[in-house]
Amino acid sequence: MTKISNELEFTETTGRDVAAIKYGKEWPLVYLLFNDEEVYIGETVDASTRMSQHYENPERRKLNRVRLISDDTFNKSVILDLEAFLISHMSADTRFKYLQNGNAGHQKHNYFQKDYYESQFSGIWEGLRRYGLATQEIKKIENSNLFKYSPFKSLTADQYAISMSIIDSLVRDINAQTERSFIVNGAPGTGKTVLGIYLMKLLTSNIDDDLDSDDEQLIENLQKLHQLWPDFKIGIVVSMANLRNILKDVFRSTYGLSDAMVYSPSEIANSTEKFDLLIVDEAHRLKAPRNVGAEIGNIQQNNLKLGLDKTTGTQLDWIIKKSKYQIFFYDAMQTIKRADVDASDFELIKEKGARSFELETQIRCKNGGEAYINYIRSLFSDTPPAQTIDFKDYDLKIFDDVYEMTETIRKKNDDEKIGLCRNIAGYAWPWNTKGIYPPENKTETDALISHGNYDIDIDGHKYIWNVKYDGWISTPNSVNEIGCIHTIQGFDLNYAGVIIGKDLRYDEVNNRLYIDRDSYFDKSGKNATDDAALKKYILNIYSVLCTRGINGTYIYACDKGLRKYLKRFIKANQ
Repeated sequence: MTKISNELEFTETTGRDVAAIKYGKEWPLVYLLFNDEEVYIGETVDASTRMSQHYENPERRKLNRVRLISDDTFNKSVILDLEAFLISHMSADTRFKYLQNGNAGHQKHNYFQKDYYESQFSGIWEGLRRYGLATQEIKKIENSNLFKYSPFKSLTADQYAISMSIIDSLVRDINAQTERSFIVNGAPGTGKTVLGIYLMKLLTSNIDDDLDSDDEQLIENLQKLHQLWPDFKIGIVVSMANLRNILKDVFRSTYGLSDAMVYSPSEIANSTEKFDLLIVDEAHRLKAPRNVGAEIGNIQQNNLKLGLDKTTGTQLDWIIKKSKYQIFFYDAMQTIKRADVDASDFELIKEKGARSFELETQIRCKNGGEAYINYIRSLFSDTPPAQTIDFKDYDLKIFDDVYEMTETIRKKNDDEKIGLCRNIAGYAWPWNTKGIYPPENKTETDALISHGNYDIDIDGHKYIWNVKYDGWISTPNSVNEIGCIHTIQGFDLNYAGVIIGKDLRYDEVNNRLYIDRDSYFDKSGKNATDDAALKKYILNIYSVLCTRGINGTYIYACDKGLRKYLKRFIKANQ
């Protein structure tokens, strides 16, 4: 039976005191060192020795209390897993202001009876709550932005391998004085953002104080990097304001990081310094000076400032101009409008010697896996799937009634065991309510609609678009609204209800998908764009929307022909 020990003082003699406790010596366990504001979580096979080692560390000596978590069935794999669980959840809980841990690469791994042991973790967490060492319920934490974008998330095997390859290459390239770009390609849900945040945390960690790692090559490379770059300047660039603000919140609350490390492309262009390294998330959303509306003046001004052509320089060019090394997290199939930088620009970077990597392990739609992502992309293309796949462990359904679908999503959102479910749609309706006083709950939303203030009308069922852009996904009333592509890209949900508007239709005579330009209302997305390009963007939009759900995706298509087509490949809701 798992036991959380009594609270011990953390002093010079704690190592000797722990040796007298059952499992305090030569047994695998997890421990917490803490004070009122900070906590350090670790695992060890000899707590007595580890406590003495920690007391030699000035950072750890700021902590003054200890609790041990032990069990007579624990082994090394279990404590590694439990340590990673506690670190990732405590980093997003509100009990402690800071976690002193670094992250040298907690990796997801299987081991004997893993499901059994992990089923016990929730009980351990509740025990910590009873002792005042944690505050929030697990599901609430796991639905929070602080958890989803935590630098303490466990990595998949390919995430870890890519991060180690990048760091190894950086050391060699800096020694050779060879400036270089890195491109990490990855489909939706492969953890591009998580890996970028992890690298930020790893590269800025104090090697001696913050990192516990058995990977000698990693520690050696990090030491070399710190020697080569004693005062190196690093930043993460996020072009989408809503995601950028969330990462600022995460960095602000993370030990060793700062919200000043998170930049917009314009802030990079206007920086007076050159960066040693820039990590660029959602690089497919960097902009070129076309179809950008009121931003055109700012983009052209920055181009001139950086010595670029006023009309052709892009935000991608800004990043390269202002840094020695760049890591781009990229997915060509998530470009959704003409303003996005062309895929050919990234191909040119590869031709100039960029190192390229592929993230393949599916994290978000994990029960559907990579096969689900490929299936969705095939559905929204000119080459539909060769055969129907029943994703038994992933809840994929098509609905004949939009109200039934949106209400199902609302009910799942209200379920305390699920939560974080939203209805989202393509930009197939005008935004009539933009700028209107935002409703704060369903009653106010219904009242707004009853007075004729709505955006979407499908068979008499009326809805409004998201009333805010920044932070919409975590706004309580967002379940009573419909989120657009610009609000949801880069985020995940537990369940997504996707409304496909009449901008995408199906021609049953010629057996082909086609677009209705007049039913697409993103003016900056379609102006000066031919039908072939616009079709590519619209298909990408719906692929992105249908890959937001962790546990399931529900779909309603306004066009009857498209609904009939999709039913050939997706089971109908019963």
